[in-house]
Amino acid sequence: MAGVPRSDEILADMATALGFFTRLPVPFSADAGRSLSQSLWAAPLAGLAVALAGWLAFIVALWLGLFTDIAALVALGAMLVVTGALHEDGLADIADGFGGGREREAKLAIMRDSRIGTYGVCALTLSLIARWLALAALVTPGEALAGLIAAHMASRALLPAFMHLVPNARHDGLSAGAGDVDMRSVQVAALLGAVALLLLGPGGAIVAALALALWFFSLRRIAMRQIGGRTGDVLGALQQGGEIIVLVTACAMLA
Repeated sequence: MAGVPRSDEILADMATALGFFTRLPVPFSADAGRSLSQSLWAAPLAGLAVALAGWLAFIVALWLGLFTDIAALVALGAMLVVTGALHEDGLADIADGFGGGREREAKLAIMRDSRIGTYGVCALTLSLIARWLALAALVTPGEALAGLIAAHMASRALLPAFMHLVPNARHDGLSAGAGDVDMRSVQVAALLGAVALLLLGPGGAIVAALALALWFFSLRRIAMRQIGGRTGDVLGALQQGGEIIVLVTACAMLA
């Protein structure tokens, strides 16, 4: 059928997404002429890999006799290792830039600085604590699995839509270099994220979807007012907020 990606393109997209969003070894070739923007539909699948890695760490910790809150901490640490703290870095940078800069150019310069400031430390601390407490409340392996998969897939499903709707704030950098995201990638990623949210039950899926939409458009408005668009750091903050929202929803619906 015309326009339908070939199997090698699908595998290449998955490899590209895994290679970009995680540090996991990619089991197949990513060399098929596919750009990151074309591969972003598979971002939720990279989130699935991160969720499974965290869940396995959680299960092993429980098997070793550790308390649930310690097992949740182990799982969180494992996921940070798997992702290389990619999105956490973006969250810290946007907190420093939006909080510390007065003008647009000053904000962008702060966000590009590799050093972390007080706003960034506070944002990271709050994010880590929120995710740790939420995961610790999902005490059974089944609850933890559902919550992690829903959170990591749905939060990354937001990225293609944000890149499609929000212009770049600058002409260089990670977000600009990724290229334009087409509507097909937006739709496929959204579908994968919606399916993942169903693990929270119909009510939980609706609540999480509404909260994610509110977060999405709120951050879009903030980013446009602060720096005139998106950067890779803004996308990192988008994922972090989405992950927290879904994990907290999972606590309310599953625990």
